[in-house]
Amino acid sequence: MPNYDSGPIRDHPVVSHEEWLHARVALLESEKELSHVRDEVARQRRSLPWERVEKGYTFDTVNGKQTLGDLFEGRRQLVIYHFMFAPEAKEGCPHCSFWADSFDALAMHGEHLHQRDTTFVAVSRAPVEKLEAFKRRLGWNFKWVSSGDGDFNYDFGVSFRSEDRKAKAGVYNYRSGETSPDREGASAFYKDDDGLIFHTYSTYARGIDLLNVTYNFLDLTAKGRDESHLGDSQAWVRHHDRYTSARS
Repeated sequence: MPNYDSGPIRDHPVVSHEEWLHARVALLESEKELSHVRDEVARQRRSLPWERVEKGYTFDTVNGKQTLGDLFEGRRQLVIYHFMFAPEAKEGCPHCSFWADSFDALAMHGEHLHQRDTTFVAVSRAPVEKLEAFKRRLGWNFKWVSSGDGDFNYDFGVSFRSEDRKAKAGVYNYRSGETSPDREGASAFYKDDDGLIFHTYSTYARGIDLLNVTYNFLDLTAKGRDESHLGDSQAWVRHHDRYTSARS
């Protein structure tokens, strides 16, 4: 595997504790402002109007066929990660896998989400047998279901039929021109007491950064994500069982 590390940091300013503290307190003001902006964006997200899900979607699971309503598992809220794994692919997307490594705590300690009336599920087009085999390989436990050849992925803007791709008519992240068969994203749904299901939110591309624990930790460090020198920012990413070396 090529070395994508930018190397050591050189010639970075080093100051006294008093000067460091002054700079840190100044940054704290920006961090507080960001927190307020984030809270306001979250409020606006919750205030979005909903659209009713009229179509009946069915998924293949290890427990047989389940509807979209079944995926809620008796709770009112459902968050779905749209995982790139096409039916013909031999393995899941390395970049979605990078994100999915953050999801397993939701399976091992799902009680936290469940206490907030929320269920998490990953969805891909690949058959459930492939999904389960890939889960075993990477040691994951979260629920992962197959939308198969149904409309779900296409309707929620993460898969694109060949005729749309040829015409550059695929709409991804609310813009047309997508030419890939599958892309990444996350969607949220609400089910009311009458069993009606509503689509409340979807996000794509950089909008899913919030779901990646590794990136959030790296953002605290001096080198950060260390990707600015790369032509493809995620060129370094591999399935976690394929990294050949790491500093200890």
